[in-house]
Amino acid sequence: MLIFLALCFLGWFGLLLTATVLFGRRERPASSLPNPLPRVSILIAARNEEAAIGRCLAAIRRVQYPPELVEVLLGDDGSTDNTAAVAAAAMQGYGGVFRVVPITQPLGRARGKANVLAHLARAATTGYFCITDADIAVPPTWLRALLAEAQSGIGSVTGLTLVTGPRLFHRLQGLDWLLSLGLVQVVTDLGRPVTAMGNNMLVTRAAYEATGGYEALPFSVTEDFELFKAILHRGFGYRNLFRPEVLAESLPMYTWGELLHQRRRWLHGVEQLPWWLQVCLALYGSFYPLLLALGVVAGWPAVLGVWAAKLAVQGWLATKCFRQVGRRPPLELLPLFELYTMMLTVGLGLFRLLPLGFEWKGRQYR
Repeated sequence: MLIFLALCFLGWFGLLLTATVLFGRRERPASSLPNPLPRVSILIAARNEEAAIGRCLAAIRRVQYPPELVEVLLGDDGSTDNTAAVAAAAMQGYGGVFRVVPITQPLGRARGKANVLAHLARAATTGYFCITDADIAVPPTWLRALLAEAQSGIGSVTGLTLVTGPRLFHRLQGLDWLLSLGLVQVVTDLGRPVTAMGNNMLVTRAAYEATGGYEALPFSVTEDFELFKAILHRGFGYRNLFRPEVLAESLPMYTWGELLHQRRRWLHGVEQLPWWLQVCLALYGSFYPLLLALGVVAGWPAVLGVWAAKLAVQGWLATKCFRQVGRRPPLELLPLFELYTMMLTVGLGLFRLLPLGFEWKGRQYR
C-alpha cells in the first residue's frame, strides 16, 4: 500500500511540477493588427443582469478602439428586471452602434445562452464576433489584443478571466480560476486544445458560419466548448492567450450554492475532454483521498510533509500565473485555499452523484 501511495504522489507532483516548469515557456512572435482596422461586433447575452450590466458596458466604452468600428449587441433573454433600461442608459451617447435585441423565440436546436448568441450572430453585421458576459469587465486593450491574433486560418481566440471581489470567498475563487487557467494554458501550448471561455473570446464569422451556428449544434450548457470543438473540427486554428492585455475581471459567485451550480455546469464540458486529460484531472483531484490513506498507513508526520510540499509547488505555480498578468500572487491564501478546495470537491462530488438538476440564470438543467 505504501508503495502504491508513493507512486501516486510521484505522479501527482510530477504532473504539477512539469506544468509549472512549462508554464509560460512557449513564446509566440509578436502579432500585428489588421490594416485597416476592421469593424467588430461585441455580443453579450444577458438575463436579469440589471445589477451587473452597467459595469460591463462601462468597461466596453473604455475599450481603446474606434467606436465607429464597433457594434455592441445585447441579447435580452427574457429578463424580468430592468436589464434593457439600465443597459440603454449606460450606452447613451456611445459613438458606435448599440442595440438591445429581445430574445423571444428559439432558433433551431439552441437553448439558453446558446440561443441568445445564435440570434445575436444573425443580427451582427461584421466579420468578427467578440463575446463576453454581463458580469465581465474587459480591459481597454481587449479588442486590439484579440484581433491581433485573429490571423488567416484562425477561427477562435480565447482571452483570460480572473474572478475579483473584496471578500475572502471571492479572492479564493480568483486564485482557483487563475491556477486552473494556468494548467489549461500549459496543455494548450503543447498543442492539445482544451476549451474556450465564452465570457472572453473572439470567433470569426467565417468559423462560426462554417459550424452552422449555435442553432445547428447539439445543445450544451457549456455552449462555448461545443462551439470551440465544432470550429476545430472544421479545420480552423485557435489561439489561447495568457496576457494582461486580455485579462477581464469577472464578478464572483456570492454563495456556495451558486458556486456549486456553476461548477456542475462546467463538469458537462470536462466529461467531454479526451480520456488522457480526464485521467490527469482524476489524478490531480485525488490528492486528498490519497493523503488520508497516507495518514492511515504512514502517520501524520508524512501527511504534513506531503501537504507542505503541495503548498510549495502550488505557490510556485500561483506566483508564475499571477505575475504573468501583472498581478500580485495572493500566497497568503494558500492554506485556506486547501480548505476551500476540499469543501468544493466534496460538495461537487455529492452534487454530481445525487439525481439532481442544477439551476443557471433562473433555468433548470440536467
